[in-house]
Amino acid sequence: MEQNRAKPIIETIHLTKVYGKKSAAFKALDDVNLKIYLGESVAIIGKSGSGKSTLMHLMALLDKPTSGAVKILGMNASKLKGKKLNRLRNKYFGFVFQQFFMNSNDTVLENVLLPLKIAKTSRFKRKNIAMKALEVVELKNKAKNKAINLSGGQKQRVCIARAIVNNPKIIFADEPTGNLDSGTGKKITDLLFNLNKKGGATLIIVTHDEDLAALCDRQIRIVDGKITSETHSRAKTLKKSAMLEGKKEDR
Repeated sequence: MEQNRAKPIIETIHLTKVYGKKSAAFKALDDVNLKIYLGESVAIIGKSGSGKSTLMHLMALLDKPTSGAVKILGMNASKLKGKKLNRLRNKYFGFVFQQFFMNSNDTVLENVLLPLKIAKTSRFKRKNIAMKALEVVELKNKAKNKAINLSGGQKQRVCIARAIVNNPKIIFADEPTGNLDSGTGKKITDLLFNLNKKGGATLIIVTHDEDLAALCDRQIRIVDGKITSETHSRAKTLKKSAMLEGKKEDR
């Protein structure tokens, strides 16, 4: 009964990923069934090689499953290709990785503008939208600086600005504080959860950090490609999701 009150924004169905062939085959993900709801914050926890990053890459449509499916808002997105796949990723997803993946010789503004260019947002609107995203991460004053001259924490905040510039429904964060000191890491954590709680973005964090995971609505543990446990508050998640869907309908 409770499940019907809110539709999952992401659903994996018997999701399996195998690398290699025959005797060299390695099953990185093994028959994973998972539902994630609108506005939820979810931690995917596991040791190195557990399959947690593989699961995120498949849910984010950065890789294709060997078998099974990923549904985004009820649509089977696993078989999308080319422009349709790129449009869906660009429209619905924002990405924050442990490695910054920035164009170091471009300015901060140019880095944040990139998703808007891919989305073919009007050239006249791009700068204003990107500057608003930089304002959210408190880096508006660094817009003209080259990315190479920023600190690690500033680079990660630029990555978050780039991740949210298209107002995504889902933010994927893969070890977002892994390369940062504890003080800077807390600022990044606070920023991500503020986007989740106040902005309504679904937040999916891949981590081995138990303290970071504990901040999420739900913790999903993976061992050897299988989900071994889940800790969550279903009532809290569904109430939060229903509230966000209600706000969307009111608009």
